[in-house]
Amino acid sequence: VQLQASGGGLVQAGGSLRLSCAPSGRTFSPYVMGWFRQAPGKERDFVAAITWGVGRTYYTDSVKGRFTISKDNAKNTVYLHLNSLKPEDTAVYYCAAKISGWLDSPEPRDYDYWGQGTQVTVSS
Repeated sequence: VQLQASGGGLVQAGGSLRLSCAPSGRTFSPYVMGWFRQAPGKERDFVAAITWGVGRTYYTDSVKGRFTISKDNAKNTVYLHLNSLKPEDTAVYYCAAKISGWLDSPEPRDYDYWGQGTQVTVSS
């Protein structure tokens, strides 16, 4: 299974973007889909996650109220809506999936599948 992330780009502070992630290859049913980000020289950090079934969500504190994770099961796609963007949101954003575990476990090692990343750059 490969995850295809898209939707990144260059945006001014205060702007918005929508990231998308869809799996390719064989059909699979993840328990949780998540988004992470990694800025240059920094570790990969958790951003948000959603359960693929009932759609429970979990966010890191720094994006609460600005970012929204959602899903479209019919399209087999998870989205990350980025609003009120700040320069410190600049990073490569990765989508990931895990087959089991906990929604609120934010460790990258808990995720089984990863996408290739999409660059988000926020100018001041």
